[in-house]
Amino acid sequence: MAVKIRLRRMGKKRQPIYKVVAADERSPRDGKFIETLGLYNPITDPATVDIKEDRVLYWLGVGAQPTTTVKGLLSRKGILYKRELLKSGLSEEEVNQKIDEWLKQQEAKLSTKAEKKASLKEKKKESVKEQEDEKSVPEAEGAASEEVNEEEKTEE
Repeated sequence: MAVKIRLRRMGKKRQPIYKVVAADERSPRDGKFIETLGLYNPITDPATVDIKEDRVLYWLGVGAQPTTTVKGLLSRKGILYKRELLKSGLSEEEVNQKIDEWLKQQEAKLSTKAEKKASLKEKKKESVKEQEDEKSVPEAEGAASEEVNEEEKTEE
């Protein structure tokens, strides 16, 4: 029996929530599964990922294959990195130390991304305001020139 670690869709229409499950690869997407390993909610910003790390490591050790989406989630959480470190023969303390360093780097990356995103939003708002101001000035000038043209016509 080949086991896959994959997503099982839950939730309402257009409001998906996924369970991360270990399932036989022959069973359907929302069908029978062996064990629930976690939860993934893509609707929240940033996406919420709660995974039982020890159970995922067990299933990966037994030979379960993650799907591409689940592999991305596990990579983002650092579970695959931890598995690689454990395979390389490092002690538990060394592994935990490296994982902590990696998590700090990931948090720093996320904070810089958030800052860049916020600054881009501000720049966009400023450019939109400038464009609106530029549009309103020619309209005012255009109205004034029409009045002048009307005055000239009445004088003739």
